[in-house]
Amino acid sequence: MEIKRIGLDLAKNVFEVHGVDEIERVVLRKTLGRGKVLEFFAQLPACVVGMEACGGAHHWARKLIELGHDARLMAPQFVAPYRKGHKSDRNDAEAICEAAGRGSMRFVPVKDEEQQAVQMLHRMRALQIAERTALANQTRGLLAEFGIVVAQGLGRLRARLPEILEETENGLPALARELFADLRERLVALDAKIGGYDRRIEQLARASEVAQRLMRLEGIGAVTATAGDARRFANGRQFAAWMGLVPREYSSGGKIRRGRIGKRGDAYLRTLLIHGARVVYRHLGEREDKKSRWLRQLAARRGVNKAVVALAAKHARILWALLSRGSDYQPMAA
Repeated sequence: MEIKRIGLDLAKNVFEVHGVDEIERVVLRKTLGRGKVLEFFAQLPACVVGMEACGGAHHWARKLIELGHDARLMAPQFVAPYRKGHKSDRNDAEAICEAAGRGSMRFVPVKDEEQQAVQMLHRMRALQIAERTALANQTRGLLAEFGIVVAQGLGRLRARLPEILEETENGLPALARELFADLRERLVALDAKIGGYDRRIEQLARASEVAQRLMRLEGIGAVTATAGDARRFANGRQFAAWMGLVPREYSSGGKIRRGRIGKRGDAYLRTLLIHGARVVYRHLGEREDKKSRWLRQLAARRGVNKAVVALAAKHARILWALLSRGSDYQPMAA
């Protein structure tokens, strides 16, 4: 049995395998338990193994590469158009097998353990920030139930909470005062945890020559510089498009129509770039270099938010160039 390509549908415990030969004839359909996957692939001759880039995919890809196979990961949205019939594990495996053989398919580079550990650090930081935001909103809402209004912003809430707890004339019952003290302790603990993650990311950035080069670009800090790798894209526009920073296109009959940004791909990295671009705009001042003049004119013509997103897209292209060419950032001359 000559197997050219296999589609492997990943799961927690039950894995579906679909294989084809040189003439695209189906020669393998099999269901495997988790403990039998590596044993099965160790007995096969080297071939292409396609998988969706989902939870655990990088782990399995590394294991299959060690066995001599050509493991290829794909974004699930690129696999879905190849599915025939209803969604099922067997149909998914067949679709993965078909998609992995397309010459135009974009594959996700397999991350090593260190890269995944850095990604995990970013995810943990994002999780703590989301929890802190939810906690602050909950605290502000509960205070409003007692007629105490605190303006938006974490800084204002941090400053007001001790005053509210110490004030004896605000009508807070003893139980509520005790619970608000607990909420404040949780907020302080989250601040400390996020601060620890930030320091760890800064250490990683200081130890990375690549991150140091990227951080010379305005609006790029340690978090953004260590959040991803643009080198797997053919050009800067593909990188910007992958993050959804280019306009959606609705073109037909020779008429080109472009709308809002696509918001596809990595929302985390897109958000970091937009926040960084907003900081650049906020500190624009009277600078008269080429990029600053372009940004100022665009903001006047199209509005601040659109100008900020356009700057984020420009920064994505610049980051791709710095990474792919190994060059240093050169600010635009006046």
